[in-house]
Amino acid sequence: MENILIEKQDNLAIVTINRPTKLNALNKATIQELHNAFNDLNNDSTTKVIILTGSGEKAFVAGADISEFAHFSVSEGEQLAAKGQELLFDFVQNLQTPVIAAVNGFALGGGLELAMSCHFRIASTNAKMGLPEVTLGVIPGYGGTQRLAQLIGKGRAMELIMTANMIDAETAKNYGLVNHFVAQEELWDFTKGIASKIANNSSVAIAKAIEAINANFEDGTNGYEVEIKNFGLSFGTEDFKEGTTAFLEKRKAIFPGK
Repeated sequence: MENILIEKQDNLAIVTINRPTKLNALNKATIQELHNAFNDLNNDSTTKVIILTGSGEKAFVAGADISEFAHFSVSEGEQLAAKGQELLFDFVQNLQTPVIAAVNGFALGGGLELAMSCHFRIASTNAKMGLPEVTLGVIPGYGGTQRLAQLIGKGRAMELIMTANMIDAETAKNYGLVNHFVAQEELWDFTKGIASKIANNSSVAIAKAIEAINANFEDGTNGYEVEIKNFGLSFGTEDFKEGTTAFLEKRKAIFPGK
């Protein structure tokens, strides 16, 4: 793969967008490579958690590659957004394997949209986040108008998108956009610490929890009904049998992931 790096560390996978000279901007090829990587890792039963980050110390992803679509027509623009959402942004959000964004610098435009597609975000203190699309005469097209409002509330999302302002890591934490912020040199160890805690739990139950939580944000879907269904399905898993047996036997569960 030309634009991304994949590293496995035990049951963790680290996906790094590796276009440092372009501040890791998302182009068509990178979006396709990320889709392929996430798909492969999701189908790999040894991968329990995926961490997504950008190479270098300046940027997570500084936006989309504007040179690719500056000349697009109305229908081409619509197709760009639809294809991108399907291939990557919705795909990551609905992945059964947890994806944590380690935001290590600028996360702007498509970069922030990608971070928001992940299941949660951890930022370094030098991170800057924003959706500056209106300065180009366009709006966020990879789910930004929806996910930003879900995460930080309608009023704050309106202001951030209309002003194109960037916010720092501390503000992002106060808004609920990121769960934690730490010094850049601590970002890896801190993120891997949380990932390891997740990896110790039942991957089958976590996949069902992701589906149930996401259901709350889907039009026409009753999240409570999805929760009831997935709660019931959990009882038919080997992980449930192991988890409850281990609890009753006062030992640590070793989940088979089935």
